[in-house]
Amino acid sequence: LFLGESVTFTCNMTAGYDSNWSYVFHRNGQHIVSKSDVSKFLQLDLTTDLSGRYQCSAYHKDSPGFIKQSNNITLSVAVSNQANVALQHDWSQIYSGEAISMSCEIKGGGNSKWEYEWRTTTSKPPSRERTVHIRASVFSSGDFWCRGRADPFSSTEWSQTCHLRVSDKPRPTVRADKRLIPVGGNVTLTCSVDNPTEWKYYWFRHTGNISEVQTVDEGKSENVISISQGGVYYCQGGRGSPVFFTEESHRITIEKRVSNMASVSLRPDWPVIYSGETITVRCEISGGRNNEWVYEWSKPISDTLPTNEYRIVDASESSSGNYRCLGRNKQDLYSSTEWSDITTVTVSAAPTPVLTVSPSWLSPGASVTLSCEVEHPSAGWRFYWYKAVPDFREHSVQIRWSYSLINDSFNNNRNSAASLTVSPEGQKQTAGFTCRAGRGNPKYFTDYSEPKFVWSAVSHPAASLSVSPDREQHFTSESVTLNCGGNSTEWRVMTPSRIYAWSSLYSYSEKVNGFTTEMIAYRPSTAVYWCESESEGCSNAVNITIHDGDLILVSPVHPVNEGDPVTLGCELRTGNFTSTVGFYKNDKLIQNTVRGELSIPAASASDEGFYRCEHSGKASPQSWVAVKASSSSLPESLIIGLVVGFLLTVLLVIV
Repeated sequence: LFLGESVTFTCNMTAGYDSNWSYVFHRNGQHIVSKSDVSKFLQLDLTTDLSGRYQCSAYHKDSPGFIKQSNNITLSVAVSNQANVALQHDWSQIYSGEAISMSCEIKGGGNSKWEYEWRTTTSKPPSRERTVHIRASVFSSGDFWCRGRADPFSSTEWSQTCHLRVSDKPRPTVRADKRLIPVGGNVTLTCSVDNPTEWKYYWFRHTGNISEVQTVDEGKSENVISISQGGVYYCQGGRGSPVFFTEESHRITIEKRVSNMASVSLRPDWPVIYSGETITVRCEISGGRNNEWVYEWSKPISDTLPTNEYRIVDASESSSGNYRCLGRNKQDLYSSTEWSDITTVTVSAAPTPVLTVSPSWLSPGASVTLSCEVEHPSAGWRFYWYKAVPDFREHSVQIRWSYSLINDSFNNNRNSAASLTVSPEGQKQTAGFTCRAGRGNPKYFTDYSEPKFVWSAVSHPAASLSVSPDREQHFTSESVTLNCGGNSTEWRVMTPSRIYAWSSLYSYSEKVNGFTTEMIAYRPSTAVYWCESESEGCSNAVNITIHDGDLILVSPVHPVNEGDPVTLGCELRTGNFTSTVGFYKNDKLIQNTVRGELSIPAASASDEGFYRCEHSGKASPQSWVAVKASSSSLPESLIIGLVVGFLLTVLLVIV
C-alpha cells in the first residue's frame, strides 16, 4: 500500500463469532496498543514506519490461558513518488566510445533519503548510486530500470523502461561543390553526420607537409564552410563534454590555381630528336623566381622535380610524346599554375646520311663533288668528312674500314659543309669517302654514310683492266674473266661488293699469277671493278652488270675516244631475233633495226648517255657510254675515277 492510505486488519475466529473472545494485534512480534483489545478490527493510517509483518491473537475470556494465533500478513508501505531514468544528453543515438551518465530521478522526493536500485538486461548491473557513468560500447546496449527505497520495506515503483542503444562510431561524409579553386575564387565544403542537430563540426587541412595539420574551423554548428586555399581537407563531428569525436571523414583534395603562367621550351629546339641525343625540356613560370616552385610534368613522364629542367640523356623512342608542366608553390603544394600548353617531342631512329656524287660517271680529269644529305638539313647539322680506306682481308666476307678525318673539321668550319669537292690532282690510290653529321653539345653524331669510291689514274696507268667477253653486261651463269695487264705481280681485282657475302653471289677461280680472275655470277648484280697494287696504285675502273633476263646490251666497258666509231649490240641469251630491235638513249627511242645493232660512225660528247635495247616486249638493263676527248686535248693530269658504291644504282641483289 502507499504512504497516507488507510488500512484495516480484521481478526476472525473460524468457529464463528463469540463475544467471549478478545483480540490483540502484533507487528513484527510487538504488541500494538489499540483503543480496544476486544475489537477484532485494527485500522491504521499508513506511514513508512508501519511496514512490516502483522499477526493477531485471540484470548478466551473464560479461559485466559487459551490463545489462538493467526496467520501472518506482510505489509509494504510504498512511497507515492515516481522513479524515472534520465540520460545526461537527450540524444537519439549513442555511439561506441561516448561517456554517458544516467540518473534515477524520484519525483517529489528529496535525494538524501533514498537508496537506489537498478535493473538492466545487460550482462553487468550498475551500482546502487543515483547516477551511473558508462563508457558506451556495443555491450552497453540494453534496457534499464530504477527505483528508490526509503527503508527495507518502502520503495517507489520501478521506473518505465529506458532503452539504451549503442552504435559504432560514425564516419562523416565530406563533399565539395568543385575540386579546383579558380584564380580569385573559392570552394564550398559540406560535412555530413547522422543526426546532424546533435553535432558541432571540426575542419582540418593538410598543406603538403605530412606532419602539418591546420585547424580550419573548430566547433562550428554550421556544417558548411567556404575555402580559398588548396589542400587536403577532412572533417569530424563532436558533441558532449568532454567532446566525443566521430571518426575522421575521408580526405578530399582541393587544388588552387594561381595567376602565374607555365610554358615548356625544348633545348635545343630541333623539330626532330634522334635516338641517343641529349635534350633538355624546360618549364618556365612567369612572374616568379625559380626557387619558389617545384615542377610537375605530365606524361610521357609523370614526376615532380625541385628544378625546372628535365634532362633526357640518351633519348629513345619511349621519350617521344606530349610534354607539359605546371609549377607548385613550395610553401603550399596545393597552389599551382595552370598546365602549360603541350610541346610535342618526337624521337626518331638515328639517321644515316646519304652520300651522292656528281658527275655520276667521270670524264678524264674532271673533279668530283660529294654531297652529304641528311633528314632536316637545317636542324643544326654540321658535316664531317672522312677517308674510308678498305682493308680487304683474304677470304673475308665482310669489309673493314678505317676512317680518317679530313682537315680537322671538328675545330673549324672548313669542310663542315654538306658538300666536298675532290680534285684529281694528287689522288694516286683508290680511296673511299664517307660522311656523317653532328650537332648539339655534347656532340651527337649520325651513323657513317655508305662509302663512295674515288680513284685516280694517270693517262697511261701502270695496269689496265680488261674484261672478257669485252662488254659491260653479262648473263648469269656466264663465265667472265677480268685481267690486270701490267708489270707488277701484286695486282688484284677489287670490288665494293665484297662488303656482302660474295661467296653467295659469285664463284671465283683466281689464276696463279694473281692478276687474272675468272668468275661466274649466279645472281643479278651491278658493281664497279678495278685493279689495285700497293706499289703501283690503281688501274682504270669498269662497270659490270650481271643480268638474269633474256636480253642484254652489248656496249664497251671503257670510255670511247672522241671521233672513233662505236657499235652497240643487242644479244639474246638463246635463239635469234624474230622482230625489230629498239635502241633507247636516256629512255628515248633513237632507232629500230632488224640487225640488232646500233652504229655510231664518229663518237662525240653528245653521244654520252644511258643506252638500252628492247625486243618483243623484253628490255635489257641500261649502261653508260662515256666519250673522252682526243689525246691532243688531254691535260697531263690525273684522271679521277669514281666508284659509286654500286655506281649507277645501289647494288641490286635479287633473291
